[in-house]
Amino acid sequence: MVVNSIVYRNGERGEVIAPENISDIINEPDAFIWLGLYQPDPPFMKKMQEEFGLHELAIEDALTAHQRPKIEQYGESLFIVLKTAHLTEENRIEFGETHFFVSEKFLITVRHGASDSYAPIRLRAEERSEMLGKGVGFPLYCIFDFIVDNYSNITAALGGRINELEGAMFRTEFDRRSVQEVYTLRRQLLALRNAAMPVDEICNQLIRLHENIIPKPLRAYIRDVQDHAHHVVTDTDDMREILTNAMHVNLALVTVQQNEVVKKLAGWGAILVIPTVIFSMYGMNFESMPELHSPFGYPLAIGGTLAACGALYLRLKRARWL
Repeated sequence: MVVNSIVYRNGERGEVIAPENISDIINEPDAFIWLGLYQPDPPFMKKMQEEFGLHELAIEDALTAHQRPKIEQYGESLFIVLKTAHLTEENRIEFGETHFFVSEKFLITVRHGASDSYAPIRLRAEERSEMLGKGVGFPLYCIFDFIVDNYSNITAALGGRINELEGAMFRTEFDRRSVQEVYTLRRQLLALRNAAMPVDEICNQLIRLHENIIPKPLRAYIRDVQDHAHHVVTDTDDMREILTNAMHVNLALVTVQQNEVVKKLAGWGAILVIPTVIFSMYGMNFESMPELHSPFGYPLAIGGTLAACGALYLRLKRARWL
């Protein structure tokens, strides 16, 4: 589906152009085309291949989601893949992809899966006509910046949830469901890290090898994207480490709780041994046991049992076994 197809001349927005008429103006000086697509079908991409002179392997990749983040050169154009990320209300990360075809004369974005609209980015770029006049590098930067900023927003949101889980870990709310959430968060953070990690190398290649697309005035902007991506990688590493430590601490707390229960059971078991021994001995029915005929035998047995149990109870209480 075509979202937008607009020609820009000297940094100013021009007319909306039909995709089949692109080849008529693509060679105009000081002009480039910014084409936005969402999950296009193969016949349409075949038409775009003919209009823009795109490589068939790049077209094949652009039609298929689940590509890894990368940058590849095909003749005069570049093919770039970035992962997009969206945080749902349930604190789950949904991933999509944006594929870029880039040359001095055009910027084509192909979105797949979970991705916010790039219409606000287009408006933002059009407000900076002096930068837009430097070519396709500026709108390319704007989209890169938008994608990486989404990564940062997600890490900030998940950081709040991780702090909540840390607090719950030392209270009774940390249960089996919380442990499962910690495991899920670690997996999602790893996926987000894998999405952000290649951005650094992609930006490096754009700066070092493709000055025609990223001229010197735009390099600082691309380096800013690199810096943000690096922070995302660092933040996800830190949060995964926190979650790993949380799982270890939770395991230690569970072990401590189990030990406390075992100590209490052992303490009460030791107390119960005393009446068990005494009453078992008097239950053997020997005829020659003198205490059986004593008028004080019964109260002495009961009193002695209670005294011994009480003394042991106090001793275990002081030792914090009970």
